[in-house]
Amino acid sequence: MAGEWDRWIGGEAEGSDLLTQGLIDGFCATLDLDHSGTVAPPGLHWCLAPGAVPTAALGPDGHPPKGDLLPPIPLPRRMWAASRLEFLAPLTAGAPITRLTRVVSASGKEGRSGPLGFVELAMETRADGVPAVREVQTLVYRAAGSAMTPLPGADTPDLSGWDAVRTLTPNEPMLLRFSALTFNAHRIHYDLPYTREVELYPALLVHGPLVASLLLNHAAAAFGPLASASVRAMAPAFCGQPLHLAASSADGEITLRAIGGDGRTIMEGLARL
Repeated sequence: MAGEWDRWIGGEAEGSDLLTQGLIDGFCATLDLDHSGTVAPPGLHWCLAPGAVPTAALGPDGHPPKGDLLPPIPLPRRMWAASRLEFLAPLTAGAPITRLTRVVSASGKEGRSGPLGFVELAMETRADGVPAVREVQTLVYRAAGSAMTPLPGADTPDLSGWDAVRTLTPNEPMLLRFSALTFNAHRIHYDLPYTREVELYPALLVHGPLVASLLLNHAAAAFGPLASASVRAMAPAFCGQPLHLAASSADGEITLRAIGGDGRTIMEGLARL
């Protein structure tokens, strides 16, 4: 199966943007960050040069069609799965932005729940021509669900072993704002009937990059500026349910975890100062 996708490896796309103070302020307001100034907080690069696909060209799930930059993987569910990040230079208001995306791998395997497709993208965001953020992003494709995913419980897990904890409940306005900031029309983040009836999730899903942005900013607020980070989604986070952001630091390395109300690991990661 994966061999059919090989010819998409090496494909590239480039976009441009302008980082405005309004975007920085909107990103911080969306995440309820205590942040001021002209330097963008970590995670804002996901809002830059997202690609303006016409509405009429979007697929039934709200995603751009496959077969242009991304391989035409015949699996309907597409999700962000992981990112490895290097923060090389500040992203500052007023900077012209270029973003180069390249397909570095496409593969398939059989998972416990059925066939899976994986695509890795190498992405470089430049500000004023200077590399600011380098990222290797993994997308995962899955078969359609066959049964409704149960809504997890919301008991309070034990968080006493972590150095820094923040608890919040992502709600519909937060998801809507983040979708707008990232120009992401994936319907699982705002269309509840579609989410329940087609993708068989019990509630709207919180964007993976939104959870990652919350984690990265939680770590930066607790311990200082980040030089690099890797984050990986482990389970879906649902709108309206508690989300616990946890971080601990040792020898310059920060362990990160987003934890659901029932104690599930939603996302895990490591960062360096």
